[in-house]
Amino acid sequence: MTMPKEDTSMMRALQGLENSSSSVRLQAALAVGTAPDTRFVDKLIERCAIEPEFSVREMLTWALTRHSSSMTVPELLKEVRSEGAQARSQALHTLSKIGDRKAWPAITRALLSDADDEVARSAWRAAVVLVPEGEEPELAAVLSTQLGRGERETQLSLSRALIALGEVITPTLRAAMTDPDPRVRAHAIATERLLRDPDAGFEFAIEEAKRIVALGRTGQEG
Repeated sequence: MTMPKEDTSMMRALQGLENSSSSVRLQAALAVGTAPDTRFVDKLIERCAIEPEFSVREMLTWALTRHSSSMTVPELLKEVRSEGAQARSQALHTLSKIGDRKAWPAITRALLSDADDEVARSAWRAAVVLVPEGEEPELAAVLSTQLGRGERETQLSLSRALIALGEVITPTLRAAMTDPDPRVRAHAIATERLLRDPDAGFEFAIEEAKRIVALGRTGQEG
């Protein structure tokens, strides 16, 4: 018995998503996104959790955004509670791209302070996209607990997330500028510099902030 053409195409795409060649997996994800079919949602999410190549993961996320959020969001919300760090990170990243604010309750303090830097960074990005109007100051307060964390890339991600919230972060940053930890103080000062002058660049801002901290100033002095 001959399989219908659409079923043959679906089987080929599903097999392609598991191919050993990253270029074949990329093309398969592109094909799935180009012709969305709800039968692919589970497989796309499953692949996101284990796909080793960044470019393929991005295409998997794009393919998921091409499907109805009513189908994808509930499944992604299950993934943010996964034990696998990549599953959590990629689900959060995809939720930030979909932008459905029904996902907001899933962005917990635990995720925003996740021990895995990639998960935390994805949670920060998702949070600033999904936060309901009026809850930005509370989110800024939670994000500020992560100031000083990690290396430059992680710190830049947090600064960008905070800055995306706008001027509501200023009181929180000013409070962090007096923190006992010099890393926290420097990161808060650098973030405030970038808020006021987005063109300054993070490297310049953080180095300037370190000098201010070393001189025993808070960055609030004129």
